[in-house]
Amino acid sequence: MPFENLSEKIQYSLRKLTGRGKVNEKDIDDAMREIRVSLLEADVNYKIVKEFINEVKELALGERVMKSLTPGDQVVKIVYEELIKLMGDEAVPINLKKSGTSIVLMVGLQGSGKTTHVGKLANYLRKNNKCKPLMIAADVYRPAAINQLVTIGKQLDIEVFQMGILAKPQAIVKNGLDYAKEKGYNLVLIDTAGRLAIDEVLMQELVEIKQIVNPDEILLTVDAMTGQDAVNVAMKFHEKLGITGCLLTKLDSDTRGGAALSIRYMTKIPIKFTGLGEKMDEIDVFHPERMAKRILGMGDVLTFIEKAQASFDEEEAMKMAEKMQAGRFTYNDFLDQIKKIKKMGSIKGLLGLIPGLGSQIKNLDIDEKKFVYIEALIGSMTKEERNNPDLINKSHARKSRIANGSGRSYQEINQLTKQFETMRAQMKSLMNMDEDQMEKVSKGQAPIPGMKPSKPKKGKGKNKGGFRF
Repeated sequence: MPFENLSEKIQYSLRKLTGRGKVNEKDIDDAMREIRVSLLEADVNYKIVKEFINEVKELALGERVMKSLTPGDQVVKIVYEELIKLMGDEAVPINLKKSGTSIVLMVGLQGSGKTTHVGKLANYLRKNNKCKPLMIAADVYRPAAINQLVTIGKQLDIEVFQMGILAKPQAIVKNGLDYAKEKGYNLVLIDTAGRLAIDEVLMQELVEIKQIVNPDEILLTVDAMTGQDAVNVAMKFHEKLGITGCLLTKLDSDTRGGAALSIRYMTKIPIKFTGLGEKMDEIDVFHPERMAKRILGMGDVLTFIEKAQASFDEEEAMKMAEKMQAGRFTYNDFLDQIKKIKKMGSIKGLLGLIPGLGSQIKNLDIDEKKFVYIEALIGSMTKEERNNPDLINKSHARKSRIANGSGRSYQEINQLTKQFETMRAQMKSLMNMDEDQMEKVSKGQAPIPGMKPSKPKKGKGKNKGGFRF
């Protein structure tokens, strides 16, 4: 999850204020001191931290908070609003032509993930903007850079224009652009060379390429793990090229993440995209308000919904709902749902988008290999068994055959059948509930059908109720 450590510390600082009927200046001072330390540890620029804390404190000590019935909640709201300002107020869309060929020039230092994200962005724009992309391999200096882009192109079924390592980058992009227009491509993404550090030769080459292609976008890929130095890199590229946006990579890693909170404020360059993993579909538009919610543990329901909509077809979902209501949910359906959920991303990442769960999943041990084991078990079932789950339930011979065929244990097939039956019963009950019952379940005022109340744990601290299978 992006900003995991920063998020946890800020939430802890603000938790001391929420729910209180009254807060004083000392309470706010203490919270702001802790947040200041958290931001500095996250590698946010000192100047930004100072201005951010002063602004929040001034607003927090104002009449809006002090006379409020929920002052702590008002402080959280102020922090949320100021975080959004810091990261750019709103998402800035990529600039593409309505007709003709749009050109995106990708620049950045070596190791920032530039070549991979040329592929990711081409894939994203093909899918979401109905573009027909061509990728141009103009990095002739890094060993295997051209081969890497060609491999990505084959994986995504997107053509790559290349002329080998002996041609000059300026000639490659000129010929590549002519080829794109000739073949009817309406989007060209150019992968340029990076260096371990900024130098005059690199910059002059990029300036010449810019003059040749006149790009609609110049996107700078920045590694989120580089911390405050990312701001210096962005400013130097911007000075020479006039960067139109940033693509922040490795935001899912164990990084302090200060770059995302510093770049926009210090350079005025908008962050347009973020790379969140190694898979080719793990790239997202950067939404400051959504990121602010995630930092404060408010979840990100809109991103969750978008991921679900991209993976689940509405017509298929309606058919599945009818099956659940009738209790006709099969192992084939179950396998199909698993594959769709896997397409949405990691389970831990998805849980982090749900309000209230962000801070609770840090130490949660989620073994995503279990999905592979379940797929293996279902794959060892016959066609008849998959369509009629009841055949397996009371048959020791069938369970043994499935376990042996999948290389898993008898205990695992036993566990799968029990969990499947419980889930099927719960789904049927949920689908047949009226609106009042559904509302009670959603508010936690009634158990999910098929779940039993758990016994309060003995020992120190408050006993917590809940439900278990």
